[in-house]
This record gives sequence, structure tokens and C-alpha cells, in this order.
Amino acid sequence: MKSRLRALAAKFPLSPRQAALASLALLAALAATLPLFAQADASAAGKAAPRPALSVHLISASTESLPRSLSANGTVAAWQEAVIGSEAAGLRVAELLASVGDRVRKGQVLASFTRDTVEADLRLADASLREAHASAQEARADGERARRLQGTGALSEQQVQQLLTREQTALARVDSAQAQLDAQKLRLAQATLRAPDDGIISSRSATTGSVPAQGAEMFRLIRQGRIEWRGEFSAEELEQLRPGQTVRIQSASGNVWLGKLRQTSPTVDASSRRGVAWVDILSPEKRDAAPIRPGSYLRGEIVLGEQTALVVPQSAIVARDGYHLVCVVSNDMRVSLRRVKLGRLVGDRQQLLDGLKPGERVVASGGAFLSEGDTVQLADSAAPAR
Repeated sequence: MKSRLRALAAKFPLSPRQAALASLALLAALAATLPLFAQADASAAGKAAPRPALSVHLISASTESLPRSLSANGTVAAWQEAVIGSEAAGLRVAELLASVGDRVRKGQVLASFTRDTVEADLRLADASLREAHASAQEARADGERARRLQGTGALSEQQVQQLLTREQTALARVDSAQAQLDAQKLRLAQATLRAPDDGIISSRSATTGSVPAQGAEMFRLIRQGRIEWRGEFSAEELEQLRPGQTVRIQSASGNVWLGKLRQTSPTVDASSRRGVAWVDILSPEKRDAAPIRPGSYLRGEIVLGEQTALVVPQSAIVARDGYHLVCVVSNDMRVSLRRVKLGRLVGDRQQLLDGLKPGERVVASGGAFLSEGDTVQLADSAAPAR
């Protein structure tokens, strides 16, 4: 380049003034190109230190003790449901004193029937009994005389036998009249329908003014107000269950009820290969929980014990392309997407079965906005926005 400039200078000689002007022009051109070099250097520096993609909080995967449990679905049902019906036939319902949802005590009146005909039959039976007593008293006196005169010849043997037979017949009529009176008293008592046990009325099919048939259902009663959850488990799962284990049953509204395992079925269904675990439902986990209703099909969890597990917050799990991922952050604050295998979710803690080691740092939340290789910075060290 320098030889070419010398050749041009030899071919086209310049005056001192022209040489000075050329030097000034060259300096101006060099000054104009300096910002371009500076910008290129800044761009190269930017590529060397990329800007963080996100400010995040980091947590370390930790090992914790989690309750070990079995989950299943099952039906909520009454422990025992009593069907209450009329024992007396032909009586009209006069009054209904209990409705669906009422909690009743043993012996409490649920309904009453008309008593006019029963009371009339009772009076008739009482009169028949008195009449039988009078006849029996006369026949007993005749029998006593026959026994005294027997063998004296005053009465023939046939007459004596007739008087004794009449005495026995009169006494039998007294017993028959007494039985009829007792039956009418029982029928009068049946004109009042009472609860056979403590419990909750679950249904009422009777109506005022109707004449139900004998034994027809009028009420259904959940005995003692006890309800149970009947969970369905496989034969292998049933082997892990023991009476007395704690059970958590979650209702459709999210309320949790606590229960205790009472017993398991001794057999499994031949077609479904599943058996039943009967759980007594005791109380809600929170006092203001809505009541749990028989007939519901709910999910329950039987607590078997404790187990050690690797856990992270549920917010650290990212669902992407059909997989579950966590954003692992290295010492140079670069993100690596790691596929993990999930276990149980306990509260806000997610159990990890595979894919992560204890102590590794992961993004606590916001991982859905990060990609493989992104750089992050700690939220506490981020510069305040202006």
C-alpha cells in the first residue's frame, strides 16, 4: 500500500499546501471510522455476556418425610339404614311429625294414625273379657260342687263331667278374651309410629290421610347417624390395609373428612379383581365443612405410614410437550431443562421419583418462560426498575 502511494506521489507531485490538505483529510477519515470500531467492540462484548432472561428465586431439591398412603375411589353410604313401616293395617295417617333430615331419638314419635276404630275395638274386647270372667266364675262354682258331690250318687258321673268340662271351657274363654284385649292394646300402641333407634331420617314416603298397607315403608332411618366410605382396592392393596388406619376422604367441593378403617372384605370380586374396605367417617377436617352425603362417589386416601422422598414445590414443575420438566440452574446461572418423573402431591410439595438429585438448584416458579441455555439472575440481586 505504501509503495503504491509513493508511486502516485512520484507520478503526481504535490505542493506543500496540497500535501498538508491531504494529511488533514486522512486524519478526518480516520476519526470518522473510530466510532464504528467502538460499536463493533461493544457488540462483541454483548455477545460474550448475554443479558439475563428472567429474575428468579431458586430452591434446592430436598429430602423430606412424607406420609405413605393408598388412594382409591368409593361410595359413601349409610352404615345401616332402617326401613320403618306401619305394623297395623287399615289405619289412616293422622299426622306426620318427622321430615327428611331430622335427627331423631329412639322411641320418638314419627307419625300417628287415627285411633277411633282401635279404641272402639279395645272397649269391645274389654267387655268380652268381663263377660268371660263372669261366666267363668259361675262355671268355677259349679265345678267345685261337682267335685264335692262326685261319688255320692247325688249326681251322675255324666253330670259331674259336664260341669267340670264347662268350667274348663269358661276358663279358656277368659284366656281368649284376655288375648283379644291384649291384641287390641297392641294395635292401639301401633297407632303411634316410633323411631326404632337414634338416627337421621333419610327419606319419607308417607303422606297425611293415606292408609298404608301393613308393613309398607313410611320412613328410612340412618341408624345412629353413622355413614361410611366403601373404597375399592386391588387384592395386593388390601394386603397392606389394617383396621384402625387413618383415612382422608375428599368431597367434591374440596372439603376433607377424616375416617378410620373398620374392616376389609375377605374376598375380591371375580370379575373386577377388587375388594372393599369399609371406613367409618368420623368428622370433617374443618368445622365449617359442608356435610358429606350418602350416595356420593368420592376419592379417599388411607395413610399407611411415613416414607422419605425427594420433593420440590409444585410451582417448580413445568409441563411441556407431554413431559414434566424442572429448570435446573448451574453455577454460571445457566438454565438446563431436566425431565423428571413425578410421584405423589402432598399439599404444595411434589414428590420426584427420578430425574433430580438432592441439593440441585431449580427455579421455584416461572419456569414456563425459560428455555434451554437461558441465563437467569437471582430476584434479590436484580437491579431496581427505573
